[in-house]
Amino acid sequence: MKPKFLEVIDINKKFENINALKNVSLNVSKGEVICIIGPSGCGKSTLLRTVNWLTPPDSGKVILKGEIIGSATGKLTFEQNRSLNEFRARIGMVFQQFNVWPHLNALENVVRAQIVVRKRMRDEAEKKAIKILNEVGLKDKIDEWPDNLSGGQKQRLAIARSLAMDPILMLLDEPTSALDPELIGEVLSVLRNLVNEGMTMLIVTHELGFASKFGDKIVFMDAGEIIESGPPNTILKSPKTERLKLFLEKLSLTSL
Repeated sequence: MKPKFLEVIDINKKFENINALKNVSLNVSKGEVICIIGPSGCGKSTLLRTVNWLTPPDSGKVILKGEIIGSATGKLTFEQNRSLNEFRARIGMVFQQFNVWPHLNALENVVRAQIVVRKRMRDEAEKKAIKILNEVGLKDKIDEWPDNLSGGQKQRLAIARSLAMDPILMLLDEPTSALDPELIGEVLSVLRNLVNEGMTMLIVTHELGFASKFGDKIVFMDAGEIIESGPPNTILKSPKTERLKLFLEKLSLTSL
């Protein structure tokens, strides 16, 4: 059995009268790609945000590489807070709405965080930025402002900025949902490369084709709970629950 790389243990989160997460637990091995699917409002994005403690849960804990990222059982110690900040710097987060800095060109978007957070010298940061921008197909756009980039290019820029921080874990929240259909392939191509390089990833997605081919495990959520999880062939072809069967049927109809 692969050693546990990421452990999400009994996470609960409530927003007013809404139970966003109910006793959610998840184990992820190093290099695994976990694709999280489910209807809107089922808790997928909240789960991602609890992993790096952007949204602290009401109860439960998250452990990365044997160290606690956060625990809702009590106030974090000074050492745990410092450890949280260090881990956050190594966890890449890519959102639906790009979140690139509009006042910086593409190169500076990738350079600036390296200098501020990773404390790199500018020459080193620029060299790394150019290498990664080339890898995501944006080397010819290094001087462009985000307003001049397409949606697919902005999302690839956001991914490049995260990769420049040398993440050990990538969290991607529906990275293709805000894109026109013809641009989705651009971003999925970058994600395929990350899979091939062995990056550990949690991806919230509706791209079942990508999930079935590149996901090691698919997690289906509904109403704040994990209903089913397992290999893509099992989850997508032989769902055990009526809730998952209905979700897959609706998703197939909307893609026609």
